[in-house]
Amino acid sequence: MDKTQSDFYQKLRQKVRGYISNEDSKKNKYVEYILVAPDIFHLLCKLTLDLQVPIKQKAKLAGAIAYFISPLDLMPEAIIGPLGYIDDLALAAYVLDGIINEVNPDIVKRHWAGDDDILKLIQHLIKLGNEVVGTGIYRTIKKKIAG
Repeated sequence: MDKTQSDFYQKLRQKVRGYISNEDSKKNKYVEYILVAPDIFHLLCKLTLDLQVPIKQKAKLAGAIAYFISPLDLMPEAIIGPLGYIDDLALAAYVLDGIINEVNPDIVKRHWAGDDDILKLIQHLIKLGNEVVGTGIYRTIKKKIAG
């Protein structure tokens, strides 16, 4: 990870920790997904450096990283708080699913720092994206990343 990505990762971890320290936030049905946002971001960064990941997939990873970092997206974190990471997570899951379908899934597993089964988590995040963001909007974002 370069310095910008590392700084963002640390800030993201702090934001998520701060969010879940609130009792009301712990009751939010999406909190389990928000908690994995820093680990998903870390995974995206690690995969961009892996020599076994094809260049085309690395370009998609870069797009997902940029979307995570950008203050301008469908559900801006600055306006709606940590729930704004749901669209970032959904897009990341779409990109990760594409990588898993093209290369050995063990590559993704090797870089995963989280506790959950990453392959199952990706599928849950894709469903979440369709549910929360909406299938039409979610499809539009996926098309832009797919190039």
